[in-house]
Amino acid sequence: MKKRIFRIAVVFSLGVLITGIASAQGGAKKGPEVNRDPDMETEAKHNLEVARQYFKLRKAYVASLQRCEEVLAANPAYSRIDEILYIAGKSSLNLAEGKGKQKPDQYVIHDGDKKVTLTADEFRDKARDYLSQLVNSYPQSTFRTDAEDDLKALGGAKPKPASPE
Repeated sequence: MKKRIFRIAVVFSLGVLITGIASAQGGAKKGPEVNRDPDMETEAKHNLEVARQYFKLRKAYVASLQRCEEVLAANPAYSRIDEILYIAGKSSLNLAEGKGKQKPDQYVIHDGDKKVTLTADEFRDKARDYLSQLVNSYPQSTFRTDAEDDLKALGGAKPKPASPE
């Protein structure tokens, strides 16, 4: 009887020990905690939702790309930046292929007093930039596989820029 109780105690102790070790390792998968401005997160979330609607429902790729670029410029540390990069890349790719309800020449860049439109090759290059940034910077993203598939047709991901030392 004492041996049985001893065995149960040993098994229980090992279980507690293993659980403690495993839970101590659990935080290793999380990245560093980033302090995010709640107001900026709210604004970026709204822009993401609008970009998603333009992209999926309306096939308005110019508007979708512009919303994504607004988030990238204003809040590059946004918690869902991987989805922003994916939508921006896919919107650019769709504009390069002439898809959607908006014509690619509706996407205008203001260069001083001049208004510049992009060619199909420039849209493809823009798509490759966004999708490469997604693949290189967010390896755990749920959008990574789709981005890699699109990048195959664009010549693969651009190499990750070297970080300054």
